[in-house]
Amino acid sequence: MTEPRIIKKYPNRRLYDTHISRYITLEEIRQLVLNHIDFRVEDKRTQEDITRSILLQVIAEQEEGGNPIFTTELLQFIIRYYGDPMQKSIGRYLELSARIFQEQQHHFTEQLRDLLGQAQQPLQTLKELADRQVPIWRSIRAEFLRNLSSTARSIKRRAGIDEQDGNPTS
Repeated sequence: MTEPRIIKKYPNRRLYDTHISRYITLEEIRQLVLNHIDFRVEDKRTQEDITRSILLQVIAEQEEGGNPIFTTELLQFIIRYYGDPMQKSIGRYLELSARIFQEQQHHFTEQLRDLLGQAQQPLQTLKELADRQVPIWRSIRAEFLRNLSSTARSIKRRAGIDEQDGNPTS
């Protein structure tokens, strides 16, 4: 595996791509992501990895552009989990959901391409494809609820709360 491309962020907030020896924009960072180019953004002074914060800036810029992915409700949902014992589980759940969505979209697109040329009843075929996705999403939801349940039990035990009646134990 090759080393990731290094982008330096200077104190003047400009981004310098060491691979091509020039300053780049957030839009060019977005293009690196779209092109699956591995990179790392470092603070020029501290050498600290600030890739996540730059990617969040790219997302914020895209969200302002008229057709956002994140609804206000979803953003509020995510914010509420910061500092919560379930924070890590929520992040993992969202990551797995997005990955599965991406894989299923790719698979669906390939199947659709194949079927449109040969399908006698395209709507029935689309319904069958959608029906096959339901068990996958149900299993993801079940795993999430199991994790949520075990975390809640653990929190109750640590807080000394009786699981049967919800009252503190003495």
